[in-house]
Amino acid sequence: MRSRAIGAVVVGALLLSFSPTAQAVVSDITAQQVSLPIVHSGEVPRYKRVVALANGSAEIVAALGYKNILAGRDIASTMPELKNIPIVESAMQVSAEAVLSQRPDLVFIDSNTAPVTAIATLKNAKIQMVSVPGAFTLADIYAKEEAIAKTLGVPKAGKALESQVSSLKAPKSAIKVAFLYMRGTASIYLIGGPGSGADSILLADGFIDVGAANLKNPFNALNAEELIKLKPDVLLLMTKGLASVGGIKGLVQFPGIAQTPAGKYRRVVTVDDSLLLSFGPRTIPMAKALRPLLIAAAKL
Repeated sequence: MRSRAIGAVVVGALLLSFSPTAQAVVSDITAQQVSLPIVHSGEVPRYKRVVALANGSAEIVAALGYKNILAGRDIASTMPELKNIPIVESAMQVSAEAVLSQRPDLVFIDSNTAPVTAIATLKNAKIQMVSVPGAFTLADIYAKEEAIAKTLGVPKAGKALESQVSSLKAPKSAIKVAFLYMRGTASIYLIGGPGSGADSILLADGFIDVGAANLKNPFNALNAEELIKLKPDVLLLMTKGLASVGGIKGLVQFPGIAQTPAGKYRRVVTVDDSLLLSFGPRTIPMAKALRPLLIAAAKL
């Protein structure tokens, strides 16, 4: 309800204030606006002290209704609901000492958990460790949530959480959206294509991802001629990505962008960097909040 209400307010503001000649205002979805959906199955988990090092696993444990068993988390799990859970990493590197100090009976890891020396130390300490699959599309969320729920021994909670993914259904729209991945400080300027991750969200939301429909790679170099051909109605970016190129004023200075319908009318929507491609429990409420903002932007 909260995210829906916030979305309505922003949409209203956009419709009232935007015109081709108006000062550009970007519609943004922040991490604080999208609350964590939490299920309650009444099941008792097998473990009492869980350290979640796998990307997004702390969020899933909390969404399953078991934040109380979280004893540690990775540094990337920054959502407000987890602020009181100790961070057991430094500079994206696991501290074996910090993990062991939490006396965990279970540790979730994934293929990116590092360094290997820390993992070896935890294994030598005879701590139960479970590797969970990564999630890079909406479809991947099922497997990740199921793996964590199964390990915790809470299948009902897992089914309840997974059902939220299938609730994301939207009628098809003719609106064409291009996802731009921009990191000005690193001179990285890309257009999302098939497999970018954003394409699965836009498809489920009913939109046409023009990059996914016309380009070859998940991420493609930003090319003026190609972008003009794509004719996107709206541009979707990460919040910090847009800021890194000087906001919308800087964005339209890139060759080709001002020549698209999206660039001409400053039709830009942004989503928090930690949220857009997180593919976890908050992805569905985020996607539901994103749809009306893209529709409103396309009307500017």
